[in-house]
Amino acid sequence: MRTWSGTSRRLFLAFGSLVVLFSAASFVTLAGFRDVHDGLHRTKENAESVRLALELASAVRDQYAHQAHTIIIGNDSHLGFYEQAHQRVLQLLPEVRARATTPEELGWVDDIAAATEKLDRVFRERIVPAVLKGQRADVKAEHDRAQRYVNLIQERVDLLVGRFEESIRGFQLHVNAVEHAAIRWVIVLHVAVVLVALAVGLAVNRSVARPVARLGEGAARLAAGDLDARIAEDSPDEFGALARQFNAMTRSLREHQARLVQSEKLAGIGRLAAGVAHEINNPLGVILGYTKLLQKQAAPGLAGDLRIIEEETLRCREIVEGLLDLSRPLAAPPQPVDLRALADEVLARLRDARLLDGVAVTVEGAAEAEGNPPKLRQVLFNLVKNAAEAAGAGGRVDLRLSGDCDSVEVAVADSGPGVSPGARERLFEPFFTTKDQGTGLGLAVSLAIARAHGGSIDVDGAPRGGARFTLRLPRPQGRA
Repeated sequence: MRTWSGTSRRLFLAFGSLVVLFSAASFVTLAGFRDVHDGLHRTKENAESVRLALELASAVRDQYAHQAHTIIIGNDSHLGFYEQAHQRVLQLLPEVRARATTPEELGWVDDIAAATEKLDRVFRERIVPAVLKGQRADVKAEHDRAQRYVNLIQERVDLLVGRFEESIRGFQLHVNAVEHAAIRWVIVLHVAVVLVALAVGLAVNRSVARPVARLGEGAARLAAGDLDARIAEDSPDEFGALARQFNAMTRSLREHQARLVQSEKLAGIGRLAAGVAHEINNPLGVILGYTKLLQKQAAPGLAGDLRIIEEETLRCREIVEGLLDLSRPLAAPPQPVDLRALADEVLARLRDARLLDGVAVTVEGAAEAEGNPPKLRQVLFNLVKNAAEAAGAGGRVDLRLSGDCDSVEVAVADSGPGVSPGARERLFEPFFTTKDQGTGLGLAVSLAIARAHGGSIDVDGAPRGGARFTLRLPRPQGRA
């Protein structure tokens, strides 16, 4: 019997071909996974490059912001903050340069470095001396020059970010192309094992393509400035670990930005409070002195008006002290406060000042908290006054006091036009206002007082279509 028959040869060739095809398919698949891994690594590197470029742009904006504060304030109190921002820019420049790979990208980084040096020289050698000498024309001219350097830096950073994002997209396309090619080869080489090829294709798609797409989407959103970008962490492999690291990075950036903004706000309020206390207290003292002198000589009807002037002047002095409370704890020890009585007192003051003319006001419920009565009176005064202004003549303001086992609430709702979502996010920022006239400090001071009492102020829509501000305070211990 022949041992090398046509059947055996066909079987040998068939199995040999199957082994060769399987080996080729395995090689193609392994090579594809290697390219995918390399692409992911390069994507991560370019995402880090995008982050560094964006952080450099943020540091330059901080540097320019402190220059602007120096010009606005008119002194050199911001030089320390400016120096910190400038050092951060100098620290980030070498890191961004290390990420540049082409001569064009290196040229952009050189432009950024040169513009940064010129920006620093203009500020130190021209703007600061002109500010200290009060030379406003020179300050404006040099500020315009500094603005051109900042615009140049921002333009070059945008070019770098665009180039890095383009590289990320290229790697993503490469990874997807490798994946699809691997699947096609597996299908072609394993016609007899379609189910296995299909299983491999589904596994690759599920374990590689989707995580890579999610990472790419998250990196694009982060590059666009969306610090709320988040990637699902449902994968237990390295993609899940990378997603967790990405989410931790965005969370850290978001928290750092919030802390930076808050610290800038508090620093600005502290400086404003010091200036207001120095400049306003003396005129208020003169007003109070002359008011008391006129009260001794005035007729009974006029004496009542002078008494109102004296009370409102004292309230202005309380407001000045309230600004100082933004940067220091409450000085007076807490004491029980009847919020209903406090609300009635505020309404009486507003009616005496004719600030509630044409506005229907209702008060429901009662509540008691523990805190500083003058400060809480100031909060209620601001909330009710804002609600009355929003409601306008013929409008309505409703005060509702309530509480539970943990906290008490004072809700002030109006029938006005309400607050837009964009303005709602900034309502409590110092100097932000939606009114034609106003300092934008009322809600910021009120929120600071509420937080100093361990409470908060929230805003949402009112039942009548306007806005509703809710003051929440902890319930006094031992009271139900």
